[in-house]
Amino acid sequence: MVAGKHVKQATIALIGAVVLVIGVALLVLPGPGLLLVLAGLVILASEFPALERHVDPVRDRAMKAAEDSVSSPLRIAGSVLVGLGLIAAGVVWGLRLFPWLPFPGWSTGSSLILSGIVLFALLGWSYRKVSARRR
Repeated sequence: MVAGKHVKQATIALIGAVVLVIGVALLVLPGPGLLLVLAGLVILASEFPALERHVDPVRDRAMKAAEDSVSSPLRIAGSVLVGLGLIAAGVVWGLRLFPWLPFPGWSTGSSLILSGIVLFALLGWSYRKVSARRR
């Protein structure tokens, strides 16, 4: 029984740490970095209660960022253009239209396309969340 608990705790710690590290990397790369940092902290806090104190400040910051992203039509339009640009770049990389591009192929292209799709999903989620709060 004790060994099973340690395996579960180690597995959750590993998953939480991986999500947290990816989130930190995505703070400077295209992607939902702050939300993944929050997700990693929530996962880790489920097994390590000492981390609970870090969850609320990150959650507040992530919600503020979500609110800011849909605060004006200009920001929404900018986000939509970035999402479309990511998807277009993914197609260009995937089809190897410009062989001089670094890392040509669908491995890079699909990650760019996925980033664009995630951006649209988060933009829609942020818009619904902020609209519900305003009502």
